[in-house]
Order: sequence, then C-alpha cells, then structure tokens
Amino acid sequence: MSAGGVTPSGSSRHARLDPFALPIRFTTADTATDTRLRDVELGRDRVVLRRTVSGMRMAMALPLDHFLGVTLNVVPPGDNDDGAVAIVLSHRDAALSVPLYVADDGTEAIAEWQLWAKVLGLPLLIADPDGVLREPFPRLGAVRVGEPQLRRRRCGPVKRRRASILMRRKPGRMPARPRVIKDEREIIARS
Repeated sequence: MSAGGVTPSGSSRHARLDPFALPIRFTTADTATDTRLRDVELGRDRVVLRRTVSGMRMAMALPLDHFLGVTLNVVPPGDNDDGAVAIVLSHRDAALSVPLYVADDGTEAIAEWQLWAKVLGLPLLIADPDGVLREPFPRLGAVRVGEPQLRRRRCGPVKRRRASILMRRKPGRMPARPRVIKDEREIIARS
C-alpha cells in the first residue's frame, strides 16, 4: 500500500494514510486485476475503486454504509515474512475490502483502528482466526453498552459548589406509629 506514492526517504515505517486528510487517493495490491494494483479514492461518504480486469477498466463507487466496519486483522507469519497487523475497511465481498493501515508490530494499531472507525462513523470489528467478524464491545445502536459505573462524589464538579456536610445529613423518617394530636384549638404554642 502506498499513500499517494510518497514514502519518506530513509524511513523504515510503513506508509500511513491520514484519516483527517479525506478524501485520499492511494494504490493498493489486488490479486484479481491485470496489473495486480487498484486505485482507491476514500472520502467521508463513499469509496471509489478503480481497477482493470481482463483488459476492461472499471470504477465502482460504494457508499460507506455498504461496508461492515473497520476491522483489526492479525496476519500470521508466513514462510518468508513476519506477521503483521492490518486495519481494513471490510465489505461483505472480500474483494472490495480496502486496507487502511499495515504494520509489523501492533504498537499503534489499536489507536489507528479506533481513529479510522471514529472518522468514518463505522463500527469496530475484530477478525477471528477463522475469518468471522465480531464486535469487541456490546452495542445498542451506535452507543456502547457496559456495566454502569458508580460516580465518585469526592472529585466531581458538584464538589466545589456544595458543602460536603449536606451529603452526611439523613432524610427525615416518619415514625412507625405517628403521634396524632386532636381536640386542640391551636397547633402553634404561644409563649
């Protein structure tokens, strides 16, 4: 994958696509094409794939909502290469998936994965070793669902506005057998 065909000289880092510079045009590998390359134009609302198959040039414009999500893939080591971590914009058809980030180590992979998902507005996905995609966190729509956390009272913004003595007071309780006064003319005693 080359980002715009420019890689810094002397740098051993992989090419990194900037999600904040959308739209981006880059070239990536594609084994089904004649030239083994395809051009990808990635925008905030659509992806355009340009490739040549059997001498016929084609361009496919796909809206982002046709993609399943941003997937974190762990590529196992092969015969002549080490393993890698890849961030992929996954589609139901694997031939239409777009690699966004590839690295030998996973030090920055989680941050890139979350950043791409946030910028594109797609869910986070993890690829299991058997190729099944799953979500790492339970969600309800676009909101993550988790265990509720208790609020710490000592360091909240309310702490500076209200006296902490108010937190110690107990609310009044009615006695088990309330005292009823009747046949009196005045409720308030005068002295």
